[in-house]
Amino acid sequence: MSYGHIVDVFPSWLWTIFGDTPTIDLSYNQLKGIIRSSEVVSLSGVEVRFSSNQLQGPIPSFLSNASYVDLSDNKLSDMSSFVCSSNFKISKFLDLSKNRISGEVPDCWRQWVDLELLDLSDNSFSGKVPPTLGCLLRINTLKLRSNKLVGELPTSLKNCRSLNVIDLGNNQLSSAVPQWLGTDLPNLVILMLQFNQFSGNLPLQLCKLAHLQILDVSVNQISGTIPQCHNSLSSLAQEGNSNLTIRHSFNISEAEAPTNMMNSLYYEDDATFMWKGTLVSYKSTLGLVKRIDLSSNRLTGGIPSEITSLVGLVSLNLSRNSLTGEIPLEIGKLKSLDSLDLSRNKLHGGIPMSLAHIDRIGYIDLSYNNLSGEIPTGTQLQGFNASSYTGNPWLCGLPLDVCNPGETGRPKVSSGEEDADELITHGFYISLGLGFVVGFWGVCGSLIFKRSWRYAYYNLLNNLNDWLYVKVALIIRQLKDMLNRQQS
Repeated sequence: MSYGHIVDVFPSWLWTIFGDTPTIDLSYNQLKGIIRSSEVVSLSGVEVRFSSNQLQGPIPSFLSNASYVDLSDNKLSDMSSFVCSSNFKISKFLDLSKNRISGEVPDCWRQWVDLELLDLSDNSFSGKVPPTLGCLLRINTLKLRSNKLVGELPTSLKNCRSLNVIDLGNNQLSSAVPQWLGTDLPNLVILMLQFNQFSGNLPLQLCKLAHLQILDVSVNQISGTIPQCHNSLSSLAQEGNSNLTIRHSFNISEAEAPTNMMNSLYYEDDATFMWKGTLVSYKSTLGLVKRIDLSSNRLTGGIPSEITSLVGLVSLNLSRNSLTGEIPLEIGKLKSLDSLDLSRNKLHGGIPMSLAHIDRIGYIDLSYNNLSGEIPTGTQLQGFNASSYTGNPWLCGLPLDVCNPGETGRPKVSSGEEDADELITHGFYISLGLGFVVGFWGVCGSLIFKRSWRYAYYNLLNNLNDWLYVKVALIIRQLKDMLNRQQS
């Protein structure tokens, strides 16, 4: 009954009628009120989908018996009894994102040993990430983004070796990025730590993540240099992806599954991040998105040449750091690149010619560096707006000013225009001399050779002198009269 335009209070008798149904789907309606049951309910193996409604209050503990629970995008406010009740948990999918749950994340996950997805994102959780999340040995996807979590990641998470997706973005997590992310979680595909307060260096151990497709640690306080990963990031070093989605499936045992229920369920991961300056969510094509975003940190040093071996990259963002050196000459090897942002660094040298050979590139920003020379000629690089190259005073070529052939890397002065750096030119001195000659001899020469004009000019000066004398004398007299009247 999803998308049914149902506007009503949640009925407590629902479980009596549909409790044995394999799937109960009331998502995308306008159900409100509290989830209740008029009798004891056993939802062993049932798939419960109540997302995108207006349900309120606490989450009842009996729902933890369901294998698939999706209560996302509601107004639920408490999950303590639901998570920490003594009931045996068989849930494999738990999505409580986009609710109004506050307080600390409950630290009682030891009973949720079968859980494979946990999504608590977009709530108001505070405090630290609970250590008992490390008991979720089968978990594939962990999402805690957009909360108010603080502190460092618990080392117990290294026990979750099946993790494919970690999304902790937009929190207040601190300390260094843990080394064990690269050594103890070998199956990671997506690692998103953006908009936190992580500091220190990026650990070299991240290079061991052979399956990694998305690495986002933007907007943190990470310093040091970019690790030289060579070809260790195998997935990023391969073009394309045979799977559009990142799909996970889990099996329901015959004992758990209600009659006529399929013994296999699946879910598809999604991810939300900044793409070309816009916040974008991907799901159906997430498997095609291979990206590295290290922007808005404190990284120094050069861009390692080894990054050009990651030929599967679709997006590379190293902007707003303090990177120096030159752009790697072989950056054109990144044939799959659609978005490149190296802006607001301290890069120097020329733009490599190979960059013009990337046919797929649709977005580029090299602004506010110290780049010089001519922008390589090619249909791609000339097609971008001038703002993609602004802030590089020694850079020239379309779409900027045309280069001066005699002075490498310096814009050519257009015909009839003065160089902005030379306000006083030879033309200025020539004009000054001609103006003096014409002005001086045009006036004085006529007075010297024409007697009648000379007499007329002198008479004019005498008359003007008399007029000014009389005018000043009258003004002084008027002022004295006014002062006398005021004193009297």
